[in-house]
Amino acid sequence: MQGGRAVLSAARNSAIAQRCFSLSRLAQKEASLQEDNVSVPKMPSFDYSPPPYNGPSVDEILAKRKDYLSPSLLHSYKKPLNVVDGKMQYLFDDEGRRYVDAFGGIATVCCGHCHPDVVDAIVKQTKRLQHSTVLYLNSAIADFAEALASKLPGDLKVVFLTNSGTEANELAIMMSRLYTGCQDIISLRNGYHGNAAATMGATGQSIWKYNVVQSGVHHALNPDPYRGVFGSDGEKYAKDVQDLIDFGTSGNVAAFISETIQGVGGIVELAPGYLPAVYGSIRNAGGICIADEVQSGFARTGSHFWGFESQGVVPDIVTMAKSIGNGIPLGAVVTTAKIAEVLTRRSYFNTFGGNPVCTAAGLAVLRVIEKENLQENALLVGSYLKDRLMAMKNKYEIIGDVRGRGLMLGVELVTDHQEKTPAKAETLHVMDQMKELGVLIGKGGFYGNVFRITPPLCFTKEDADFTVDSMDYVMSRM
Repeated sequence: MQGGRAVLSAARNSAIAQRCFSLSRLAQKEASLQEDNVSVPKMPSFDYSPPPYNGPSVDEILAKRKDYLSPSLLHSYKKPLNVVDGKMQYLFDDEGRRYVDAFGGIATVCCGHCHPDVVDAIVKQTKRLQHSTVLYLNSAIADFAEALASKLPGDLKVVFLTNSGTEANELAIMMSRLYTGCQDIISLRNGYHGNAAATMGATGQSIWKYNVVQSGVHHALNPDPYRGVFGSDGEKYAKDVQDLIDFGTSGNVAAFISETIQGVGGIVELAPGYLPAVYGSIRNAGGICIADEVQSGFARTGSHFWGFESQGVVPDIVTMAKSIGNGIPLGAVVTTAKIAEVLTRRSYFNTFGGNPVCTAAGLAVLRVIEKENLQENALLVGSYLKDRLMAMKNKYEIIGDVRGRGLMLGVELVTDHQEKTPAKAETLHVMDQMKELGVLIGKGGFYGNVFRITPPLCFTKEDADFTVDSMDYVMSRM
């Protein structure tokens, strides 16, 4: 017993020593930069330190990933990051170093990492009942469905719960085909909706599409104000959808599905006026309109709770995931009672959809967003951050575009403003160097040259300043 304690004590001392050494190296690095008269951005203060990490090393984890996980799994950065702790808008690595998380687990952490209210709801429900089945009654699923439906406009009141965004979009597409009796789906080039059968077909980027049968989908011109052929004229892009209906289908379609702000596609906000015109064409063709809110939903855009509201439309089906559970595997499809009825023609069942632990987390997320005014914060801090990024665009030729709204922002890097040549290598370099300074951002777009900035909605102006100052610092030395 005493030997075991001695080993544990030695391990703790070793971890603490390693952490002190890491902090010492960081201090030396900053001192060296200051000697060169370079102003190193200073991270905002934060009153939390994680416990020492005693787990496997980066090399050991990489070896296990290679031996036991899919070879399709990739990792960011030249030196992989081993994240072991998180608190609100910050992450901590195995050496105890803190990072500003400006990516939010790919727009997934909305309330903040390990938010105490969400954690408390999960723990309480887990201790009481971890899982049963929707064949039995439980208040958790019903309470969450009621609260979620209250956030949607019009007759969008019937909730189907899933485990992910892909699953939610698959269900929505199937329901549209059943309801209309048609098979044709119209989606957008550059869009992303998942990696299963129907959703892979609806996705409009070759990098996410395997060589398998993907039938019944037509991809319309992307209404991209920066790279699109019609600039910001949404109605001109919408005519392409009408042309697809007229010349590529029987004249009737099942559905149109799109994101309002394309996340994986590089934070592309659809041109103004696009969705009202398209929704009109789709409904005239007997189809229904699906809004994919997997990334833009749950107050992330700041100006609205849902992305589609910024275009002044009301969809027939809304799909969601990611922020819905603050990192818990949870997704949902919300539609009208009339459309929902189609699933009664056979038996639809989902073992984990509506799990009491997941729905308890979902309800806690909705309450935190309301209690802490996170939508207002997303608007205020997001607008401030975008203004600062726009100032960076005026300073550096490599920044071709700054776009998005709220805390869903994109920065596209190009080597030539006229040709808009993607600056792929430079994007990777800036990302890697920002990580060394303590800022984590994402990367997206078809060419991999767009910074995706989607932090937790508790992000502060100080965090925004540190993020932009770090980007400024790296670009100034390129």
